[in-house]
Amino acid sequence: MSQDTWNYLFIGLSFAVYIFIAIRSRAGSTKEFYTAGSGVSPFANGMATAADWMSAATFISMAGGIAAAGYDGSRFLMGWTGGFVLLTTLMVPYLRKFNKATVPDFLGDRFYSKAARLVGVVCAIFVCMVYIMGQMRGVGIVFSQLFGLEVWLGVIIGGAIVFFYAGLGGMKGITYTQVAQYCVMAFAYTIPAVYASMIITGNIVPQLGLIGSAASDGTPILEKINAINTELGFAEYTQGKLSPLNMFCITAVLMCGTAGLPHVIVRFFTVKNVRSVRISACWTLAFIAVIYLTAPAVGIFARINLIENLNEQPYAEAPAWLAQFEKTGQMTFTDKNNDGIIQYSGDADKNELAFGKDIMVMASPYMAGASPWIIGLLMAGCIAAALSTAAGLLLVLSTSISHDLMKKILKPDITDKQEVGWARMASLGALIVAVYFGINPPSDLIAKTVAFAFGLAASSFFPTLLMGIFTKRINKWGAISGMAVGITFTFAYIVYFQVGPGKGKPEQYLFGITPEGIGILGMLLNFIVSFIVSMVTAPPPKEVQDMVDSIHIPQGAGDAIDH
Repeated sequence: MSQDTWNYLFIGLSFAVYIFIAIRSRAGSTKEFYTAGSGVSPFANGMATAADWMSAATFISMAGGIAAAGYDGSRFLMGWTGGFVLLTTLMVPYLRKFNKATVPDFLGDRFYSKAARLVGVVCAIFVCMVYIMGQMRGVGIVFSQLFGLEVWLGVIIGGAIVFFYAGLGGMKGITYTQVAQYCVMAFAYTIPAVYASMIITGNIVPQLGLIGSAASDGTPILEKINAINTELGFAEYTQGKLSPLNMFCITAVLMCGTAGLPHVIVRFFTVKNVRSVRISACWTLAFIAVIYLTAPAVGIFARINLIENLNEQPYAEAPAWLAQFEKTGQMTFTDKNNDGIIQYSGDADKNELAFGKDIMVMASPYMAGASPWIIGLLMAGCIAAALSTAAGLLLVLSTSISHDLMKKILKPDITDKQEVGWARMASLGALIVAVYFGINPPSDLIAKTVAFAFGLAASSFFPTLLMGIFTKRINKWGAISGMAVGITFTFAYIVYFQVGPGKGKPEQYLFGITPEGIGILGMLLNFIVSFIVSMVTAPPPKEVQDMVDSIHIPQGAGDAIDH
């Protein structure tokens, strides 16, 4: 079969499964729409959470970022995995015991204020909208490469598919769809990596191949990639280019932002109790490890294959796949010296090959000469990654508007049916905005766009949730002030340097911190403002302080104390 046939086969089968699950899992109540009825097994929820977590930024962009940045790309690995540990130890067990449907729901009750709930809704919208635009961009890139479409048309098609199964099934439909999507992603990511590892290193295990030697000449892989880079005028692959302060700030933002992401937190509200939350978290980490431990190998193997396949090769004899990527604009060759030879160089004036970092994972099996069915499987995995996270984000956006804004603040007398209707209308409105920014993204790298969302989450939700869970003294005025100051500062900094007057002016960065890492300062501002304002205003009511105490007491402890 041709490559197109394999692509259509894998993508068509996966879409059929997703749509079938969405129809079978149609939500019939607000509890099913928001939390899947809180009856999902820890194993299934672990798989669904992993799919929700491993977005287009992970599946498509992270390995590409590692391929291009080398050591500096490790900030994504350290930040996102470390943050998940914070999330599962400091946040979700306590929030699940509180037994609310959304993060703004917790904020509204913990800080006994509709204003706190409203600020939580605004923060959730900002975080999720920035995050989802990166997913829509990923969908557009995959569809563009698959079907030879313009990226904007691919974004629109992907958005329509997400709206169908997220708006129809709610959390119940999304959960079981994400289980299927994780299975697709796991096979789609690891099988091409195994193939590339066997070709380059002769080792069937990519992680062992990465620390092993090249099959062609016995040179250790890391030494080989360093030699290739320096020969072409790039910095050594294992040498960091970011300043230590900036590397720390970005990694810390990714960690703390992870622990404050509402679409990941709400996934743990779908299991029946706190014990199930902890079991589910263990499964999630195991499922995530399958992808994250493979990503560095994928990035390095892709870079080696790219250079060996194209550099110093006559353009007329270039592999056929180059023309496919040129057709969609994902790779371009500009013959600057008119010699008909492709020169890839670290010198911008001499470099003749340009490519988007987000295309490296999709191009990897082509460059390794993989079988057409492997490429088709990978394409299905790329789409699954972007759709799974986009659906989770869309649900958070819709529930924040329908439940926390409409039901809890503006229209408290609406019925369950009307509330679900508002959620679906909110999904459509949010998706239209997300599609627009997916077509016109604030950054040319998906992972970078997503990193901005982590900065917003780190500066708004993480400090407020942490203090709300572990400190009885933080009151509504402190929480509201802290969230408002943290997210406003972070958002303004990102906008100023990404699309505003500071664009392209790194010399103006505060302490040399890039927009990706500025959320750490926003987070510190949140902590400081919340603490100071709370200390100079009245403490929370006693019933609120007792509530904070209660979520720290294990279930059944009261009976033991009484006896």
